[in-house]
Amino acid sequence: MTVASTTESNGRIIVGVDGSESSKQALRWAISLSAGLGAALDVIGTWYEPTMTGWEGVIPDWNPQADMEKILADAVDGAVPAGRPSWINLIVCEGDPATVLIGHALHATMLVVGSRGHGGFTGLLLGSVSTKCAEHASCPVLVVHGDTAVPSRLAETSKPKAASSAPTATERSSKV
Repeated sequence: MTVASTTESNGRIIVGVDGSESSKQALRWAISLSAGLGAALDVIGTWYEPTMTGWEGVIPDWNPQADMEKILADAVDGAVPAGRPSWINLIVCEGDPATVLIGHALHATMLVVGSRGHGGFTGLLLGSVSTKCAEHASCPVLVVHGDTAVPSRLAETSKPKAASSAPTATERSSKV
């Protein structure tokens, strides 16, 4: 998939991905929206070291940065099997998912999140990250529920023509 005249001036869409099916569906929506609008797409994954009680230390050979980079790359490769377009940027940040997404969405056109991630309370309508993003983001937020398919008219208009977008540099983040 390529995008007609994708530039920063056409906007930037942010999508949160944690590897869950809900986040992968949100990614598919975000790709179609970005392509249709000619907007750059930042695919953001977060990690943080859990606080532990009862024992000290971290799991040997655990590299959460590398783990999240692989989760993002696999999710995008699954959503765009023909190869990652240049207008899709992968960004991994350390921190609370909602806080990181809200911060990145500060000047975005839209923030896209799945309704449920890898959190522990299944059955809730919205997860804590999607709820916080919907309440606090400064841009419109699309919360994708379940396996809601990308509308065919949107999918049809999102078959663009090629482009590039300069990567964004963000504090405490790295490009994959």
